Amino acid sequence: MKKEKALVWFRRDLRDHDHAAMSAALAGAQQVYCAFVFDTEILDALPGRRDRRVHFIRQSLVELDAALRTKGGGLIVRHGRATEEIPSLARELGVSAVYANRDYEPAAKRRDSLVTESLKASGIEFHAFKDQAVFDGNEVLTQAGNPFSVFTPYKNAWLKRLTAADCAEWPCRGQLAGKELAGVPTLADIGFAATDLDELGIRPGMSGARTLWDEFRQERIERYGALRDFPAVKGVSYLSVHLRFGTIGIRELVRTALTAKDTTWLNELIWRDFYFMILDHFPHVVGSAFKPAYDAVHWDDWPAGLAAWKEGRTGYPLVDAAMRQLNHSGWMHNRLRMIVASFLSKDLGIDWRLGERYFANQLNDFDLSANNGGWQWAASTGCDAQPYFRIFNPVTQSERFDPEGKFIRRYVPELAKVANKYIHSPWQMGRIEQESIGVVIGRNYPAPIVEHAAAREKTLARYAILKI
Repeated sequence: MKKEKALVWFRRDLRDHDHAAMSAALAGAQQVYCAFVFDTEILDALPGRRDRRVHFIRQSLVELDAALRTKGGGLIVRHGRATEEIPSLARELGVSAVYANRDYEPAAKRRDSLVTESLKASGIEFHAFKDQAVFDGNEVLTQAGNPFSVFTPYKNAWLKRLTAADCAEWPCRGQLAGKELAGVPTLADIGFAATDLDELGIRPGMSGARTLWDEFRQERIERYGALRDFPAVKGVSYLSVHLRFGTIGIRELVRTALTAKDTTWLNELIWRDFYFMILDHFPHVVGSAFKPAYDAVHWDDWPAGLAAWKEGRTGYPLVDAAMRQLNHSGWMHNRLRMIVASFLSKDLGIDWRLGERYFANQLNDFDLSANNGGWQWAASTGCDAQPYFRIFNPVTQSERFDPEGKFIRRYVPELAKVANKYIHSPWQMGRIEQESIGVVIGRNYPAPIVEHAAAREKTLARYAILKI
């Protein structure tokens, strides 16, 4: 028998289709309301009041609200502590249940636990659903019944378990409940300011996701494996921010990836599930190494080195170009994320957590599970990480993945006149050549902040404690 009223609580799932919680609510209740909370516990922790992610969310909510209104409903938007706003709204509406999609971050799990208890005290149920992952909880375990800590066997078990039902679309058919709605508040209403999303060509909402997805699947998915590592080439999907905020669903992407000749894209989607699983089962990774022994590694306290890395003035062109791309746009190519993370932890000897924190503040697509997983992979402290003695050489990485220096010249324009022969290591130019093109190392562009070979030896010694 259907409940009389229910409330769907949107969080990182800002779409009106293929939505597990909404589908269940429409199937289980006669009247379904929809709500979103600008959670001040999250907003107040942000580094500033001009945040592209908040702007992206706000614009996506405008589109979501319009879509829900065509179904007879609309979006109720609150600004405050979600742990207080959702129970209060549920009581105000007289619903018997609140429906939401699961989140795997420790803070989100604590929030949902508090909301559940508050609702329970009022006789209201809380139902959580799997939506942002294909598999979660204990659905994919080792034969011994434990969570995986190595990707390849996890991937094999994930693929073995997958059926058509696991990536089928959740139907969201039905009439939503109407109510006096004030619409989505402006950024100013919640204490924020507009950003440069338009100038950067970032289109929020379901329509923005659809445009990118259609272009990628029609033009590049079959060549993704061949193109994905070259930052000067348009080879990736650019969907990460849309996946982060759920303006597109994971199941649709998986269905398409399963039919592609190149399985590389599918592997990336499985990595996403893998890192969700790690965060869910091993929450100590927030702030600590997945492998506890690696917490004994001694990192250098080098504020000037950290600042040079953040600002893109390390003297290594590809590292600097990548950091400047991040600072300019809030996005960084995945190959470059690995390179700059390795450089910070293994060339500069600086704690990976400081880099992780900087990315968390800068990335439009910041997702705790993937960001933490990526940084721990690069620093060799995480699950299935590269061995600590594998240290990216920033010059050879540059030569391999930006061979003509196109990406470097775009973000480090002071090197525009440097010949391809020297673009990856401009300090090797003779002084006369430097003077002739107006790129004097140490004056127009920094000298290398460290010498890679020496830094490598220092890193091997740093990690030697793990052999004891």
